[in-house]
Order: sequence, then C-alpha cells, then structure tokens
Amino acid sequence: MSASTAAISGIPFRKINVDQYDEELVLPSSLYVPDPRPSSQILSDTQSKERVIRQALQSGDVASALKECLKEGEYPYGEDDDREIKQAKGIALSAVLSVINSSRSTDIPNLVQTLTPSEQVTLMKYLYKAMENLGDSSGNAVLGWHEKLVEVAGIGCIVRVMTDRRRV
Repeated sequence: MSASTAAISGIPFRKINVDQYDEELVLPSSLYVPDPRPSSQILSDTQSKERVIRQALQSGDVASALKECLKEGEYPYGEDDDREIKQAKGIALSAVLSVINSSRSTDIPNLVQTLTPSEQVTLMKYLYKAMENLGDSSGNAVLGWHEKLVEVAGIGCIVRVMTDRRRV
C-alpha cells in the first residue's frame, strides 16, 4: 500500500509525530506567559466577577461594570484545551456582551474614553471574539462599539490585538 493510499483510506501514514523533534518548533504556549492561576480558580474568579458586573448593571452603573470586565490580569485567557478555562471565557464574554447591550449608543464614546489603553485593547479582544458569532442579536451593538473604539483608540488598538497571543 502506498503512502497516498494509506492517507486516503484514513490510516495514518506516520505513527510518530516527527514535528516534536524539530528544533525550530514554536508552541503557542511559548509565545506568552500563561495565566499562573489554576483553571478552577480562573473559573471561580470569573463567576464571582460576573455577579459583580450583573449587580452594577442592575443598579444602572454601566461604566463600573465595563471597568470590572476589563480589569488587567483578571480576565481569563489562554488555550481552550481546558474545559474550565473555556467555560470561564464564555462567562466573561457573556458578561462583556451584557454590558455592551445594556448601554446606549450615545454613551459609548464617553465610556470608551474613560478606559486606559490596556483596557481598550482588552475590549477590542472581546469585540473580535463576539464577532465570531455575529448571528446573535448583539451584532449591531458589537459593530457600533468597534466603530467608536477605533475612533477613540485608533488603528493601533487593532494592531495590538492582532499581535497579542493571549486570546480571551
């Protein structure tokens, strides 16, 4: 049986992953410092943070809810291979979307201007993550926030998101 026949029939051609011996192999985890917290703590921190965000939104304080979502070092990032990290990322994204959906379009420029540059980058990461599923009802809100964020933070914000390996 030839190599091409074996690959077509579903039988793996190689039994050994030869890429593991490549000295120039770059793993995604080597491109950024991973979150030092255990995945169970990341999930519990994200769940408690979501409760704080929900309380701020119920009291009508969108600005503090947005700040809480984007606190440096507190949002979950990393590879999605861990179930708890993936769940924490979903909770964090839904919290950001609830803040985005509960704000008025006239308030967006003022909210974005109060953010620090690192918070603006984190917000842009969440906006791009939300754009992966624009089929839901928050598509217009996400695109509106993206437009206002680019007006305030500039194109450099997009470049920083695209070059950062830490995915929310």
